[in-house]
Amino acid sequence: MSKTNLVMGLAAVVCVAVSAVGVSAVDLSAQAPNPRFGVWQMQSDAPPPSKNIMTYEPYEDTGMRITVSSTNARGEDNEWGYVTLFDGEFRPVEGQPGSQTAVEIVDDRTTRILNMRNGRVTQVIINTLSEDGNTISNEYVRLDQNGAITRVTHAVYTRIR
Repeated sequence: MSKTNLVMGLAAVVCVAVSAVGVSAVDLSAQAPNPRFGVWQMQSDAPPPSKNIMTYEPYEDTGMRITVSSTNARGEDNEWGYVTLFDGEFRPVEGQPGSQTAVEIVDDRTTRILNMRNGRVTQVIINTLSEDGNTISNEYVRLDQNGAITRVTHAVYTRIR
């Protein structure tokens, strides 16, 4: 797939998502708070001090602020985050210069997250909330400069608050 076709395809997906989200925005605001709001820890076999914590908080009327705090095996801390209105619009990632993220609603338990670095989509994440609302499963799909899949990984987060 050419880079032009990938960009045009992603643009089409974003346009469809923006249209769909725009139609459903009224319904979302009338519903209960987003079930993702809270603090989530990644399940990992890595020994302490390694950890990865995602915090989801309300942002504006129907959006969300996402903050990721991590500590690597050497004890080095890192924090970054972004906001979304679930409209497919790319917004800057704080703590990661040159990065932007866009989030689209797939269904009531699933979102698609597009990560762009220096103007190129490098990763797509499918984020799925469990039926009981206590687990988030992320499928991370890495893309090369031509949009081809180079790697797929998985992580599970458990609600801690």
